Amino acid sequence: MNQERVFSLRNPWFTVSVGGTIAIAIVGILIGFIWLPSASQSFGDRGLWATICSAAGAPSSWYGGSNLTGPAPSNVVVLPPLRRARADANSSGRGATIATQNCSMCHGVLGTVQVTAPALAGQYADVVYKELRDYQNGVRQNAIMQPIIAARSDQDLHDLAAYYASLPRAPAAETLPTGVGPDANAVKLAMQGDPQRNIAPCAACHGPLDRKGAAPWLGGQSSIYLAAQMRAFASGARRNDINEQMRNVARQMTPAEIDSVAKYYAAMQ
Repeated sequence: MNQERVFSLRNPWFTVSVGGTIAIAIVGILIGFIWLPSASQSFGDRGLWATICSAAGAPSSWYGGSNLTGPAPSNVVVLPPLRRARADANSSGRGATIATQNCSMCHGVLGTVQVTAPALAGQYADVVYKELRDYQNGVRQNAIMQPIIAARSDQDLHDLAAYYASLPRAPAAETLPTGVGPDANAVKLAMQGDPQRNIAPCAACHGPLDRKGAAPWLGGQSSIYLAAQMRAFASGARRNDINEQMRNVARQMTPAEIDSVAKYYAAMQ
């Protein structure tokens, strides 16, 4: 007996099934990659194509900035200790002498917050050491820091890191007006990120959710300093982040978001 083949366009059931599947796929693509991205709050700032690529997890354009050339971003990978280690008093003392002679004018004394330089009191030792090494090796540029740190020994860098880590953290650099809470969008970016734009939560590396090696504690820093650093990462002027993790995040943020996140951390103890 002659039977119609199942997988044949002459079979109406097969044709309807394939056509229906294709139609559902097209509708899903239109909703997931065009309608939903266009409804995003960031659509107006970035345009449809960039938003669609972000939803697909692909770059809208391959980054070709000058910061991709030259030496490796950083050859320093510092892991925090597995448990809190007791600070070496001799190392901290040597670091205090170096800091008093060279560092206090810009970075403050006992956590005094400066506007254009970070407060180092209470900062993780591995963070201070890594940044000093990056200045010394030229992978982080600063006309003031590099001459100061150029001739220092590796022991000097460890001593400075131990000294600053031994100090108590300063109070918040900025305070919110009475009755005013932190910006909701800044809190969301800091604690949850924005997966649709490939923005990881700040708290996953900088605390308090988790902390990755050599990621600094940001709470209490000047918002002017924090915003300037995020803009430097976004433009590629600063490139000592390992594997470009900060540059990849900062490039996706709008100027208003950078300012709001900076103010959120500035008000944090």
